[in-house]
Amino acid sequence: MKEQKSYFILVLILGALSTISPFSVDMYLPAFPAIADSLSTSISNVQLSLTSYLIGIAIGQLFYGPLLDKFGRKKPLYIGLWIYVVTSVGCSFTSSVESLILMRFMQAVGGCVGMVAAQALVRDIFPVNKIAQAFALLTLVIAVSPMIAPTLGGYITAHFHWHWLFIILSIICTLIIFACKWQLPDGADPDPSVSLRPKAVTKKYLEVLHNKQYLTFILVGGIAGAAPFAYIAGSSDVFINIYGLTVTEYGWLFAFLSIAMIGATQLNHVLLNHFSNRTIVITALCYQLVIGFIMILGVWTNSFNVYFLIGMMFIFLTGHGLSVPNSTAISLAPFSKDAGSAAAMMGFMRMAIGGIVSALVSVFHNGTAIPMVFLMASCILIAGLVLLYYYYSIGELKRFRNIKQD
Repeated sequence: MKEQKSYFILVLILGALSTISPFSVDMYLPAFPAIADSLSTSISNVQLSLTSYLIGIAIGQLFYGPLLDKFGRKKPLYIGLWIYVVTSVGCSFTSSVESLILMRFMQAVGGCVGMVAAQALVRDIFPVNKIAQAFALLTLVIAVSPMIAPTLGGYITAHFHWHWLFIILSIICTLIIFACKWQLPDGADPDPSVSLRPKAVTKKYLEVLHNKQYLTFILVGGIAGAAPFAYIAGSSDVFINIYGLTVTEYGWLFAFLSIAMIGATQLNHVLLNHFSNRTIVITALCYQLVIGFIMILGVWTNSFNVYFLIGMMFIFLTGHGLSVPNSTAISLAPFSKDAGSAAAMMGFMRMAIGGIVSALVSVFHNGTAIPMVFLMASCILIAGLVLLYYYYSIGELKRFRNIKQD
């Protein structure tokens, strides 16, 4: 019982670290109009603070990888989180949209350390055969964020002031810092041999990417994991403007579809007792591809009502809760020494691919649901082709079912 409690606390803290950045995005979205009015600017300018935050996440992760390997997990983690706390307070006291954009960038650079450190610590703390289960629980914690953050942000904005959003984020992060100090193991020892010179850092990332298993599964996880980015980018327009849902109904729909990913992460625990990581990934991609093409056909022929589309999307999104934690576990399995750099590059790749896919939803916008469902299905198809090529190249196309763990 004590061991289970300790396991639960560890996963909860690691999940909180992983959720800092997505929670910081979702929580302030309802406040855009209030921020624009308060700073005497346009909503489009306020949206640039979101863009700067996403850029900060992508870039910051690359820096933290070598730092986590050279100095151990805790020191870079604390520095990054305290940067997040200070810049969160800075966001709350900003008086111009320009300073908000800058503060949000620095806030992301600080906060994204939680995402990288959490993944590296999972690799450090848990045995190989438990990594996928740990990542599944992390995915569960992260998946709860879009169900809570926008509602909480809307409540704070309506009853207090948007400045309080960032004060509360700084308080939450401070509590996480103390939880890490008291309950989180140190993880891997510092490696003084790791160089922080740009040439050496670049070489380290290239060495990590040279591992074929790692490169394959960060691409598979990143490309397949980008499908929900297409859904997030296009769903409000599809369900509100095309299918006529109200804003409130859409909020409930967003929460309902989040359950698909949450439930799948729990199912993953059961499946891992009977199937390998690779088998689960491949099975998830196969049925997602089928559902994706059904959605394209239904939307193209205008034969779907809103409830059927929601049902198909629910089934489709369960695949995210199955493929992502297992592909993450497989990709990080080869690394014991350079797990920090490996986790950082994986985070960068996923954020970059997700950003590209979400942008493509806007590029191909045509007033229908086709761009959203087409890109969702395309992500799965491309991820499947990458995985197929990998198995073909290593001669294991017919033997993956017999392999329990990479």
